[in-house]
Amino acid sequence: MSLYHVQKLLYQLNRDEVIRTQFTNDMDSVLAGYDLTEGELTAIRAPDIGLLYVLGVNGQLLMHYAALKKFEWDDYLQAMRDGVAEHGPVRDGIYAMVGE
Repeated sequence: MSLYHVQKLLYQLNRDEVIRTQFTNDMDSVLAGYDLTEGELTAIRAPDIGLLYVLGVNGQLLMHYAALKKFEWDDYLQAMRDGVAEHGPVRDGIYAMVGE
C-alpha cells in the first residue's frame, strides 16, 4: 500500500486549484503521477470514502476530498462507519485501530 502517495494526492487536490481542475477534467492523467495500488485507484475513482478511511487516510485530508466529491458532512461520517463495517478496522495511519 502507498498511503503516503494517496495522502499526497489528496493534499495536493486540496491545495492546488490547477491540479484539482485537471483531476476533474482528466482524473487518469493526474493519478498517473502517483504510485498507487489498483485498490487505491479504485477507491479514489469511486470515490469510496470508507475504504480510503480504512486504508489509513488522514481524516483532515479525507474530509476535503469528500467535500470535493460533494459529500455532505453526515454522509462523510457515515461513509467512514460503513467503511469499517464493510472492510474491517483501519489498517494504517494515525487512526489505525488496535486490539484489546
